[in-house]
Amino acid sequence: MISIVGGYSKMAFFTRELTPVERFENALRDRRAARQKQADRVSAVETVVAEKRAVAERLAVAGAADAKLGLAEMKLRAVEERAKTLRAELAEFDEQIASTERALTEAKAQRDRDLAADQIEEMALAIERAAPGFGASAAVLVDAVTKNAASVPEATRFSTSVDAMRREVLAAADLICWQLRSAAVRTRAGNANIAVGGPAEFEQPPTQEIDRQLIYTLNALLWREGGEVRRAPAFALVELPKVLLPVALRHQHVDYLNARRVQTLIHIHGSDGAQGEPAADDSQPIDLDMLAAEEESVRANVA
Repeated sequence: MISIVGGYSKMAFFTRELTPVERFENALRDRRAARQKQADRVSAVETVVAEKRAVAERLAVAGAADAKLGLAEMKLRAVEERAKTLRAELAEFDEQIASTERALTEAKAQRDRDLAADQIEEMALAIERAAPGFGASAAVLVDAVTKNAASVPEATRFSTSVDAMRREVLAAADLICWQLRSAAVRTRAGNANIAVGGPAEFEQPPTQEIDRQLIYTLNALLWREGGEVRRAPAFALVELPKVLLPVALRHQHVDYLNARRVQTLIHIHGSDGAQGEPAADDSQPIDLDMLAAEEESVRANVA
């Protein structure tokens, strides 16, 4: 920017604000330079002290007059006091330098944490930008089957599988973005490791024999698989058998991961369950098998 003032051209230079690391580095450099000057003054006065001490010693050994000895001692005490003052000031410089070094170390650590947090947030943003493209591509595959007049069982199963995968991937993308941003906040504050934790451990491991859906529980649940009773606590990520998913959704016992209320509940309770495995004295978990059987009985009676 150039401006004309009183017939003279005047150029204004804009300088960026220094970072905390740069400010502490500058302060440390200045204080070390000042400390060196102080050390030079201390060295010089200590040389004078040594000289005055030697003079007083020679006079004393030579048996000089009291007046002469008194004058020599007075001069020696004066330079000794000066040396004491300068050494105290040098010690203050040392304390200031140590304090500045600690502040510089913390500023560098915060800079590294901020950089790591920025990278984590960039990752979350990249996932958010990529997810709609995946969803749109999957939707095109689904439409290729559902909008065709022909009905082929294999194509229908393919379309259903792709649509379910699309919903799961989009829900998982929402969840990982929330987890990444939470990790970025903790990293920036310095109270968490930079690396994001591994995936949450679900109550039931996925199996190849049972088609499952990753879902978030709103109540404690139980169901049966191969004669074994499976349980899931409230407010937890679980892989629920898809045959039980419709009844659980209809009765508001679970919800999809991309649901707004689920994001809020994960923020409040986490994804591992509010209290872990339901205890014997807790309220009874919802029996999904029984609930499904009751609905089937109602439909049969209506029919």
